[in-house]
Amino acid sequence: MAKVNPGEFMNQVKAETNKVVWPTWPETVRTAILVLIMTTILGLFFLGVDSVFNGLVAWLLSLA
Repeated sequence: MAKVNPGEFMNQVKAETNKVVWPTWPETVRTAILVLIMTTILGLFFLGVDSVFNGLVAWLLSLA
């Protein structure tokens, strides 16, 4: 890889940053809401799975 001086590197960073397509505010809000919904659903799912396993282990321990 060729070595680049710091000034040229910063110019390349600026050029690449200008190519980025930034999301609009409504897209950002929609994505944040979707993330909150999905994490809530997954949290409830894992709570259910954990409760089932907890009950199963408690039942198995009560047999001993």
